[in-house]
Amino acid sequence: MLEKILSVSGKPGLFKLISQGKNLFIVESLVDGKRIPVYLRDKVVALRDIAVYTADEDVKLGEVLTKMYEKEVGKLIDYKPDIQPEELRAYLATLLPNFDKERVYVSDIKKMLAWYNILITAGITDFSDEKEEEDTTESSEASDSAEKTEKKPKATVTKSVAKTIAPKSAPKATTKSAAKPAVRGLKGASAKKG
Repeated sequence: MLEKILSVSGKPGLFKLISQGKNLFIVESLVDGKRIPVYLRDKVVALRDIAVYTADEDVKLGEVLTKMYEKEVGKLIDYKPDIQPEELRAYLATLLPNFDKERVYVSDIKKMLAWYNILITAGITDFSDEKEEEDTTESSEASDSAEKTEKKPKATVTKSVAKTIAPKSAPKATTKSAAKPAVRGLKGASAKKG
Protein backbone atom coordinates (compact mmCIF):
# COMPACT_ATOMS: atom_id res chain seq x y z
CA MET A 1 0.00 0.00 0.00
CA LEU A 2 2.86 2.39 0.73
CA GLU A 3 3.93 2.66 -2.93
CA LYS A 4 0.91 4.91 -3.60
CA ILE A 5 1.34 7.03 -0.45
CA LEU A 6 3.54 10.03 -1.17
CA SER A 7 5.34 12.74 0.73
CA VAL A 8 5.58 16.00 -1.21
CA SER A 9 8.23 18.52 -0.25
CA GLY A 10 6.77 21.82 0.89
CA LYS A 11 3.29 20.39 1.46
CA PRO A 12 2.21 19.17 4.90
CA GLY A 13 0.85 15.68 5.45
CA LEU A 14 0.75 12.70 3.13
CA PHE A 15 -0.91 12.17 -0.23
CA LYS A 16 -2.41 9.23 -2.08
CA LEU A 17 -1.56 8.88 -5.76
CA ILE A 18 -4.78 9.08 -7.79
CA SER A 19 -3.44 9.27 -11.35
CA GLN A 20 -0.29 9.99 -13.26
CA GLY A 21 0.10 12.08 -16.38
CA LYS A 22 3.07 12.88 -18.56
CA ASN A 23 4.41 15.73 -16.41
CA LEU A 24 2.35 15.54 -13.26
CA PHE A 25 0.64 13.44 -10.64
CA ILE A 26 -2.84 13.98 -9.27
CA VAL A 27 -2.75 13.33 -5.55
CA GLU A 28 -5.32 13.40 -2.77
CA SER A 29 -4.47 14.63 0.71
CA LEU A 30 -4.95 12.01 3.42
CA VAL A 31 -5.65 14.85 5.86
CA ASP A 32 -8.46 16.80 4.15
CA GLY A 33 -9.23 14.80 0.99
CA LYS A 34 -8.43 17.66 -1.42
CA ARG A 35 -6.96 16.74 -4.78
CA ILE A 36 -4.07 18.73 -6.15
CA PRO A 37 -1.61 18.43 -9.05
CA VAL A 38 2.02 17.70 -8.23
CA TYR A 39 4.50 18.45 -10.99
CA LEU A 40 7.77 16.71 -11.84
CA ARG A 41 9.72 19.69 -10.51
CA ASP A 42 8.29 19.00 -7.04
CA LYS A 43 10.24 16.66 -4.83
CA VAL A 44 8.07 13.58 -4.32
CA VAL A 45 8.91 10.30 -2.61
CA ALA A 46 6.79 7.21 -2.03
CA LEU A 47 6.83 5.96 1.56
CA ARG A 48 7.83 2.50 0.33
CA ASP A 49 11.15 4.00 -0.85
CA ILE A 50 12.09 5.36 2.57
CA ALA A 51 14.30 3.45 4.99
CA VAL A 52 15.57 4.15 8.49
CA TYR A 53 19.28 3.97 9.20
CA THR A 54 20.40 1.27 11.64
CA ALA A 55 23.77 -0.06 12.74
CA ASP A 56 23.35 -3.14 10.54
CA GLU A 57 21.25 -2.67 7.43
CA ASP A 58 18.60 -0.06 6.73
CA VAL A 59 15.03 -0.95 7.72
CA LYS A 60 12.13 -0.04 5.44
CA LEU A 61 9.71 2.52 6.81
CA GLY A 62 6.85 0.04 6.34
CA GLU A 63 8.45 -2.33 8.85
CA VAL A 64 8.84 0.49 11.38
CA LEU A 65 5.20 1.55 10.89
CA THR A 66 4.07 -2.06 11.35
CA LYS A 67 6.00 -2.25 14.63
CA MET A 68 4.38 1.01 15.75
CA TYR A 69 0.96 -0.38 14.86
CA GLU A 70 1.59 -3.53 16.90
CA LYS A 71 3.02 -1.59 19.85
CA GLU A 72 0.11 0.89 19.91
CA VAL A 73 -2.50 -1.86 19.23
CA GLY A 74 -3.79 0.07 16.21
CA LYS A 75 -4.37 3.32 18.11
CA LEU A 76 -2.95 6.78 17.47
CA ILE A 77 0.30 7.75 19.15
CA ASP A 78 -0.33 10.45 21.72
CA TYR A 79 2.67 12.77 21.94
CA LYS A 80 3.05 16.48 22.64
CA PRO A 81 4.87 18.84 20.27
CA ASP A 82 7.30 19.76 23.06
CA ILE A 83 8.23 16.14 23.79
CA GLN A 84 11.82 15.72 24.92
CA PRO A 85 14.33 14.32 22.39
CA GLU A 86 15.35 11.59 24.85
CA GLU A 87 11.75 10.36 25.03
CA LEU A 88 11.52 10.19 21.22
CA ARG A 89 14.79 8.29 20.95
CA ALA A 90 13.68 5.91 23.72
CA TYR A 91 10.40 5.26 21.87
CA LEU A 92 12.18 4.49 18.60
CA ALA A 93 14.66 2.28 20.50
CA THR A 94 11.74 0.10 21.65
CA LEU A 95 10.94 -0.48 17.96
CA LEU A 96 14.47 -0.50 16.51
CA PRO A 97 17.04 -1.04 19.27
CA ASN A 98 19.93 -0.64 16.82
CA PHE A 99 18.81 2.53 14.99
CA ASP A 100 21.69 4.85 14.11
CA LYS A 101 21.54 7.59 16.75
CA GLU A 102 23.86 9.86 14.77
CA ARG A 103 22.01 9.76 11.45
CA VAL A 104 18.39 9.51 12.65
CA TYR A 105 17.48 12.93 13.99
CA VAL A 106 14.70 13.87 16.41
CA SER A 107 12.87 15.61 13.54
CA ASP A 108 12.91 12.31 11.63
CA ILE A 109 11.30 10.48 14.55
CA LYS A 110 8.64 13.19 14.88
CA LYS A 111 7.92 12.89 11.16
CA MET A 112 7.51 9.10 11.44
CA LEU A 113 5.10 9.52 14.36
CA ALA A 114 3.11 12.15 12.46
CA TRP A 115 2.96 9.97 9.34
CA TYR A 116 1.82 7.00 11.41
CA ASN A 117 -1.02 9.06 12.92
CA ILE A 118 -2.06 10.36 9.48
CA LEU A 119 -2.14 6.84 8.04
CA ILE A 120 -4.13 5.42 10.97
CA THR A 121 -6.61 8.32 10.84
CA ALA A 122 -7.06 7.70 7.09
CA GLY A 123 -7.79 4.02 7.80
CA ILE A 124 -4.57 2.71 6.28
CA THR A 125 -3.25 -0.07 8.49
CA ASP A 126 -1.47 -2.26 5.94
CA PHE A 127 2.11 -1.04 5.78
CA SER A 128 3.47 -4.00 3.84
CA ASP A 129 5.17 -3.53 0.54
CA GLU A 130 2.59 -5.04 -1.85
CA LYS A 131 4.74 -4.56 -4.91
CA GLU A 132 7.64 -6.49 -3.37
CA GLU A 133 5.33 -9.36 -2.37
CA GLU A 134 3.84 -9.51 -5.87
CA ASP A 135 7.31 -9.53 -7.42
CA THR A 136 8.42 -12.38 -5.19
CA THR A 137 5.30 -14.42 -5.92
CA GLU A 138 5.43 -13.82 -9.66
CA SER A 139 9.15 -14.50 -9.96
CA SER A 140 8.82 -17.78 -8.07
CA GLU A 141 5.85 -18.79 -10.24
CA ALA A 142 7.83 -17.87 -13.35
CA SER A 143 10.83 -19.90 -12.26
CA ASP A 144 8.59 -22.88 -11.36
CA SER A 145 6.98 -22.83 -14.81
CA ALA A 146 10.41 -22.52 -16.47
CA GLU A 147 11.65 -25.58 -14.60
CA LYS A 148 8.59 -27.64 -15.59
CA THR A 149 8.87 -26.86 -19.28
CA GLU A 150 12.42 -26.74 -20.54
CA LYS A 151 11.25 -25.49 -23.95
CA LYS A 152 10.71 -21.96 -22.56
CA PRO A 153 13.84 -19.85 -22.83
CA LYS A 154 15.02 -18.17 -19.65
CA ALA A 155 14.98 -14.74 -21.31
CA THR A 156 11.16 -14.87 -21.44
CA VAL A 157 11.00 -15.40 -17.70
CA THR A 158 13.37 -12.48 -17.12
CA LYS A 159 11.25 -10.16 -19.28
CA SER A 160 8.04 -11.02 -17.42
CA VAL A 161 9.71 -10.38 -14.07
CA ALA A 162 11.20 -7.10 -15.32
CA LYS A 163 7.72 -5.89 -16.31
CA THR A 164 6.40 -6.45 -12.80
CA ILE A 165 9.30 -4.60 -11.21
CA ALA A 166 8.47 -1.24 -12.82
CA PRO A 167 4.71 -0.90 -13.35
CA LYS A 168 3.51 2.16 -15.24
CA SER A 169 1.41 3.33 -12.29
CA ALA A 170 4.35 3.66 -9.89
CA PRO A 171 5.48 7.26 -9.26
CA LYS A 172 8.80 8.12 -10.80
CA ALA A 173 11.38 10.10 -8.84
CA THR A 174 12.79 13.16 -10.56
CA THR A 175 16.49 13.60 -11.00
CA LYS A 176 16.44 16.47 -8.51
CA SER A 177 14.62 14.49 -5.84
CA ALA A 178 16.95 11.53 -6.16
CA ALA A 179 19.99 13.76 -5.81
CA LYS A 180 18.83 15.62 -2.69
CA PRO A 181 17.93 13.42 0.28
CA ALA A 182 15.53 15.40 2.41
CA VAL A 183 15.14 13.75 5.70
CA ARG A 184 18.57 13.13 7.06
CA GLY A 185 17.80 10.00 9.06
CA LEU A 186 15.35 8.54 6.59
CA LYS A 187 17.20 7.08 3.65
CA GLY A 188 15.58 7.71 0.30
CA ALA A 189 13.43 10.66 1.34
CA SER A 190 13.64 13.74 -0.81
CA ALA A 191 12.73 17.13 0.49
CA LYS A 192 15.69 19.38 1.21
CA LYS A 193 19.39 18.80 1.45
CA GLY A 194 20.50 18.42 5.06
